[in-house]
Amino acid sequence: MENDEPLLRRRDFILGGVAIGSVLAAGAILPLGLVLRDDEDLAEGISGVQVAYFPRTKVGTIGQASTTDPLFFDYPLTGQSNVLVDVGQRAIGGIGQERSVVAFSNICTHMGCPITDYNADERVLGPCVCHFTTFDLAKDGQVVLGQATQNLPRVLLELDGDNIIATGVFRLISGYANNLGGVNVEIAAANGAGTSASSGATDD
Repeated sequence: MENDEPLLRRRDFILGGVAIGSVLAAGAILPLGLVLRDDEDLAEGISGVQVAYFPRTKVGTIGQASTTDPLFFDYPLTGQSNVLVDVGQRAIGGIGQERSVVAFSNICTHMGCPITDYNADERVLGPCVCHFTTFDLAKDGQVVLGQATQNLPRVLLELDGDNIIATGVFRLISGYANNLGGVNVEIAAANGAGTSASSGATDD
């Protein structure tokens, strides 16, 4: 007897349409073949999408956020360098009283060269030593000048008292197909001691 159930059910179509629209609006990439299922599907024993969680890691204190001296830290993995600064004005994703403290990967999105020069007057990171790209950290890490075509990945930040906590990364870090690099990798911790991603341990 043939299965009369339609190949694409109405709720799957609605869920998929809403999710795809949201992803496109956010500028993220939706992998082909991703199947979205609701709770009823999961109750029927259909496998859902595997989700990886970023560690919550202390990367500094609000007192260390400077308008002139950037703070560099690794996150989410050891070797994935980022820069934290106070850009002196309200910024996308900013924290602190003025919503002006932000953090970005300091790996150039053109060819993956590290950038350590910061111009506090212009609030730009760069120029990159490889091909001279500069990025505006007050405008979500967008390219100001140079050969890169993508914004810098932004580290998602929260305040816990005076502590600055990294909770994730928006956009792919240059050179990585997965910001977390898979399982059994070394997670960057504030005290310099790595923990295993597969263990689910995070820095408090």
